[in-house]
Amino acid sequence: MPERTAVVLAGGRSTRFGDEDKAVADLAGRPMIRRVVDRLTPVVDAVVVNCRAAQRGAIATALDDVAVTVSFAEDDYPDEGPMAGMATGLRAVEGEYAFVVACDMPFVDSGFVGYLFDRAAGHDAAVPRPEQWFETTHAVYRAAAMAEACEAALAEGEERIVAPLFDLEFVVVDADEVRDHGTPHTFENCNTPEDFVDAARRLEEGS
Repeated sequence: MPERTAVVLAGGRSTRFGDEDKAVADLAGRPMIRRVVDRLTPVVDAVVVNCRAAQRGAIATALDDVAVTVSFAEDDYPDEGPMAGMATGLRAVEGEYAFVVACDMPFVDSGFVGYLFDRAAGHDAAVPRPEQWFETTHAVYRAAAMAEACEAALAEGEERIVAPLFDLEFVVVDADEVRDHGTPHTFENCNTPEDFVDAARRLEEGS
């Protein structure tokens, strides 16, 4: 059974990106989701991709021959938002803890992810809060507990992705810890074609 799993959320419609699926769009020579997964392979044993059924083939191709086991957790009811995707992905996790990350975070810092796993041990979650907001799609959760909390929040009509946290016993990873164990760039995402151009430039420069 995998000790550490990554759940990659890829089911969003990426409306700000245009008609192309952002998850598999080319970013400096590699599909973006492949860049995310490659960065995570040093610190996880398995990857679960949450996506829509129509995305699965292209994502599977993008992740062919990665260094860890990849499985899929397809959305039964697409377009219900990241909380629903998180619940679906976490239900497919075999181990106790999982790092949840959006597929559009190509600068994710594996060392910091490892630190989040360490901080989560014995708790339901370790969630960064580098500034005012919790980074809920860049956090480690006890998979079953967070899946249940998400499902309960959805059943109540809650839309705020932070809401399930408050049903958990979690630790906050604050700005000082982010600075000491990672980099703020780990939270950056790519939402628009302009973001892709900037990220590609930085990746090609070795950022």
